[in-house]
This record gives sequence, C-alpha cells and structure tokens, in this order.
Amino acid sequence: MALDSYSNERPKGPLKVVDDFLVLDDPVEQQAFTEMVDVDGQAYAHSVLMVQGMYCAACADTVEGALCDLPGVVKAEVHAGTRRLIVRWDPARVRMSHLARQVGATGYRLLPVKEALSISNRLAEGRKVLWRLFVAGICMMQVMMYAWPAYITEPGDIPPDIDHLLRWASWILSLPVLIFASGPFFSSAWRDLKHGRIGMDTPVSIGIIVTFVASSLATFDRSGAWGHEVWFDSLTMFVFFLMGGRYLEYKSRARTAGALDDLINRLPEVCDRLKPDGTYEPVSVRRLVVGDTVRIHAGQAFPGDGVLLSKRVTVDEALLTGESHPITKHTGSALIAGSFNIASPVDMRIEKLGADTRFAQIVALMEKASTEKPRLAILADRVAAPFLALVLLAALGAFLYWWQIDHSRAFAVAVSVLIVTCPCALSLATPAAMLASAGALAKRGVLVRRLQAFESLAHVNTVVFDKTGTLTLDSVVVAGMQLRSGVQAETALSLAAALAQASLHPASKAIVKAAREGWSGQPVPLADWQARFDCSDVQEHAGQGMSARIAGHGQVKLGSAVFCGVAVAADEQGTSPRVYLADDAGWLATFELDEGLRPDAREAVEALKAMGIETWLLSGDRAGAAQRIAHQVGVDKLVAEAGPEQKLQEVAALQAAGRLVAMVGDGLNDGPVLARANTSFALGTAAPLAQAHADFVIQGGRVTDVVETLTQARKTLIIVKQNLIWAALYNFVSVPLALAGFMPPWLAGLGMAISSFWVIGNALRLNKMKKS
Repeated sequence: MALDSYSNERPKGPLKVVDDFLVLDDPVEQQAFTEMVDVDGQAYAHSVLMVQGMYCAACADTVEGALCDLPGVVKAEVHAGTRRLIVRWDPARVRMSHLARQVGATGYRLLPVKEALSISNRLAEGRKVLWRLFVAGICMMQVMMYAWPAYITEPGDIPPDIDHLLRWASWILSLPVLIFASGPFFSSAWRDLKHGRIGMDTPVSIGIIVTFVASSLATFDRSGAWGHEVWFDSLTMFVFFLMGGRYLEYKSRARTAGALDDLINRLPEVCDRLKPDGTYEPVSVRRLVVGDTVRIHAGQAFPGDGVLLSKRVTVDEALLTGESHPITKHTGSALIAGSFNIASPVDMRIEKLGADTRFAQIVALMEKASTEKPRLAILADRVAAPFLALVLLAALGAFLYWWQIDHSRAFAVAVSVLIVTCPCALSLATPAAMLASAGALAKRGVLVRRLQAFESLAHVNTVVFDKTGTLTLDSVVVAGMQLRSGVQAETALSLAAALAQASLHPASKAIVKAAREGWSGQPVPLADWQARFDCSDVQEHAGQGMSARIAGHGQVKLGSAVFCGVAVAADEQGTSPRVYLADDAGWLATFELDEGLRPDAREAVEALKAMGIETWLLSGDRAGAAQRIAHQVGVDKLVAEAGPEQKLQEVAALQAAGRLVAMVGDGLNDGPVLARANTSFALGTAAPLAQAHADFVIQGGRVTDVVETLTQARKTLIIVKQNLIWAALYNFVSVPLALAGFMPPWLAGLGMAISSFWVIGNALRLNKMKKS
C-alpha cells in the first residue's frame, strides 16, 4: 500500500493501523498525534505515540536506542510508566512508517495513542495476560499435586517407577508454562540481548531456563549428576506469581494513568454529519471540516468546538473545566470538544477542530506531563541498569560457591538470586506515584504540565499571588451605593442601567448586572427599565461616560465625576473606582465598584497559612486597591504597583533569602515570574504565555485548588519515599536470604511480584484524593 494511493475521498469510518505502518504517513491520520514545531528556524514534526509490549525501564531504553541514531530523528524519549514515546523528527529525511518499522524490528509496536487505548486493544491485551496467568495457575496446581508426595514421605518410601512417572508428568505440565506463560519474559530478554543490553526480564528468563534444563536432566537421567532432585514445582510457582504480579501491575498501571487515557478516549471515532439533502451520514471525526453540521447522540462527546443549533442541551464538562455539575445550554451557546451530551440528540456546527480546540490543548498539556521523566525516576533507572549486571554476577558467584558445597542446591540458589533481585519495584517507585497524583488532580480540573513539579511543590514555603484575575474575578462588580436624599436604590440602579445597557464598558456591564440581580434581592427586568425610563439621544462619550435625555429627569449623565459635574471629596480620592449618576438637579447617586473577590480566595490563603506557608500579594494595581484585597484575603506581605520587572526582582529576592516560591498568576505579564518561581500555577482562563510557563493549570478557577494540589504534592513525595525505602529494604533483606539458600525459587518469584505490586498499590492510594 503506497502513500500515493491515499485519495481525497473522506472514508466513513476510522482508519485502522496495519502492520505495514504506511497509514502513519497519511497527513490526515498524523494530525491526531503529530504537530509541527520550530526549532532554531528549522521545522520538525513532534509526535506522541504509544509503545505496545513494554514492561520496564529497560524496554524504554531499547526503543530509544532503536530511534536515536536514525537519520532525521532529533530526539526520542520513552516514559516507561505510560509507555508513551515522544519523537522529534524531520519529515524531509524520514517517514513515520520507517520509524515504526525500526521499533517493530526490536519486538515492539508503535500505535497512535487513541488506537492503542481503544477498548478492543485494552481487552485484547488484558485477555492475553489473563490466559497466560490461567495456564500457569492450572499447571502449577497439577505439578504441586505430583510433587506433594515427595514433601511428606521419607526418602525411599515412593517406588522408583512411581517417582519417575510423577517427574515425567510434571515435566509435561511444565512445558505450557515454559512455552506459553513465560513467553513475555523470553521475548523481552531476547530483544535486550540482541541490542547488547541487560533488561529486567533477562535474569528472570535465565532463572526459568536454568531451572527447567536442570530439572529436565534429572528427569531424563535419574542416575546422572542431577538425578536426585527436580524443581518443576518451583518453576511453575514462580512463573505463576510473576504473571500474577504482571497482571496486577497492568491493571494498576491502567488506573494510574487512567485520567489521561480517559481524556484522550473522550472524542468519538465516528459521528453523523448532515448532508446537503438533509440526511445524515456516519463519518470519521478526523474527516470533519470547519462548518460541518453534525448530530451528537446522548452519551457521546462533542468532536470539536462549536455552536449549539438545537434548542437545549445538558452537557458534562467536569474533566475539562472542573465544573462538577451538568450544565444546560441553549441555542447559540458555545460547546467544548470533549464534553459529553448527557441528554437527547442535538445538532451543532463545528467551528474548531483538532489542535485548535481547548480539548487538544488540555490533552497536549497532560501528554507532556505523562511523558516526562521525574528526576528521581531518572536516577532510579540509572541505578537499575548497572544493578542488573551485578545481579548476574551475584547469581554466578552464588552458583560457584554452592557448587562446592551441594551440587543439588547450586542451581536453586542461583535461580533465586536471579529472580529476587529484579529492580522492577525501584523503577516503578517514582513514576507510579506521580502519575497517580496527576490523574487524581486531572479529575478535579487541575492539569499537571511537569511531573517534576510535584517534588518542588512539596517543599514550597512561600506562595505568591497575583491580584487581578487570580484572587479577584475578571470583571468588576457594584460593591456599594451612595444616594441623594429621597432616592430609592432600585430607582437609581434602574435609571443607571437604562443608560449603561447601551455600553460595553466593564463599569456599564457591572451596573446592568447589579440591576438584573437586584440590589435588595429583587431583580429588575430589562422591560421595566425601558417602561419606566424612556431614553432618547443616548450618547457614549469615550473615556467619560454615557448621557441621554429621560422624561422627568432631563439630561442624565453616567460616568466620571468631572463628566457628571460632581465635586469629589478629599477622602474619596485614591479609593475604589466610582461611577457617578447625575440629572438636571445635580448629583443623584454614586456607585462604588470593586473587583469581585473570588469566593474561596480568603479560605485558600487561610489554609496555606495554617500549613505554615507564608503568603504574598504582588500586584501591579494601585496601592489602595491592592491593600483592600490584601486585607480581605489576609495575606502576610503586599507589594503594590509592581511591574513585571519588579515582580521578578521580588521573587528572586525571596529565593536568594532561601525561600522556595510557588507563584499563582493569570495575566500576560505573569509569564516571566511564573518561569522564575520554583513552581507555578495558572488559572484556566489565563493568558497563553502564563499557561506556557506554569507547572499546574487550574481550569475551574478555584483558588483552593492551589491548596489541594500542594497537599497532594506532599502526599506524593511521602509515597515516593515509602516506595523507594520499600524497594531498598526488599533487596537488602531478600538478597542475603537468597544467597544463603533460605529462599527457594518459588518464594523468590512471589517476593518479586509482591514488591512490584506493593509499590503500585501504595501509589494508587493517591488516586483517592480527599478535600483537605
């Protein structure tokens, strides 16, 4: 199938990746996993794919080694925990299908993430592991039944012919365990050895083969050097335990990275598109174009950003915006790609697709986090590689030592050492915990851009807030009113709203909103304003305010004090912004405006202070406005009228004084200070530059999510330390026991499986994120 054979016709279903991988060269298919990036003026393709068949850090090294030296490949990084590959390559020099074939030659398979995470692929992978576990378990029970008489009788009690028969029966039952159940260990070890590496499955495979060969020799020739003992029971038991551990690891890993995988799988493969004749046809989502009208059924996600054409729809945006409750939208409302339609079928018009959607930006942030290797994980992987070589040397030394003492025990001890010292738990300790935390935070609407940020955030002792858009809302609100004697609040507000409705100024919007919501709890409908106040000659004076003629009031003005002819008292200067209302009789009302404080801002600051963290407010706003917000939320320190340069200087000074700083910002000028801080947060509505430099993106706009994330980071570091201590203690205790001959191979297999599962199970506790 040649690349040129692709036509412009839009298929009605999603394309399937076949083993020739040429479909990966299709530009339309590449849109799902590739974007173009500019590096020093050179355009490169940046792709994120899934590697099938990976089990450990050594597998990741094998895939990276297969790609890094290829012409046209600039960078290749694999994250063992999520099995994701990031590759930067030059489309002018190499094709994606060639890269996939190179990886395939090492025994692994590259797939677009969405295809690899599809339900059918998940089920197929799970079934294979379960079948291997089932075969190992059945054979283990039968072999143990045949081996049991040897454990409960004295030597010579079993007739030689019966003993020989039991050995042959055990040998036959061990073959499926060796050939089928142990297949993943052998294939992984062979891949590593072909590339001159020692992987984590290499010692295990050697132990399985040595045990089977020695037991077979004892079965075939009972009078030989090995004839007096067989280890088929130990062989089948430790394979069963290892496969059981691998299955539990597979299930746990799926839960650990579950939030990211669920997010990627939200978009439907196929949706119904409106045809010119008014009927609908099923088409692949990748073949949609901007302007298409599509029908979205109940329970289906919206394939792109767009506009609702139907009357009403109820949507679930929890994973995208952090909004925990379903939202009802009406005709003309904006719909977000990846949010779910949880009511009846509706029609929408597509306005944005693919990388242009907010959904794609969220996925990109989470993809980047899931493919990053934290510092502790890199250190563990570096330790694991030479440790495996030491394992083989230790096993050889144990074999030679015990050969001089007892030939029959030499093999068993060497095999136990090979199996028990596999550093799987060490390699899983850090990424498992950090991925579990990232998934838990994603469910709360907090996106993690760098896993390494967990370590930095856990040690933070100072949190610095920006004011506008961070502790305060993006819009101003009417915070108070002063009225002329005899004027009712509702009358003044309705009169002002009658003028303000014709303006888009933030102050005008605040007055209209206050009128609609009602000053004393009684909302004033728009029709009432128009009925009570007949405005004519409405004019907007740029930078000054609004004016109109209204029956009963004459010339009415809404705006600044100078524009309205109002004398401002000395004690009012420098206070919060004010809008004045005047008519022919003079001053009528003063509306005090304020930035609306986020409802949970004070709660968040108090929670941080209770945790022993110093809180700062860095604001570019006037001193009066900044002091008012600082007093309301209760921060420890305030720096007002600070431009971007001064904000950088303040954070640098804190760091020079030994403080570890977390910055929470929102605006465009917060980008540099977010990058300078030890770790940083940006709200989901933040400017792109702010989000680009932030380690965490809070989509729901809740300031208390900063506290929750900090608490989660501290828990994460505790779990990581527990995992690393467990991995070290496990090897510290088990290796001497195996070398001393006190640990049979089956117990070594059980110990290895339990150690890996304990690490992952401990990390999964982070998935259950509770409010602090």
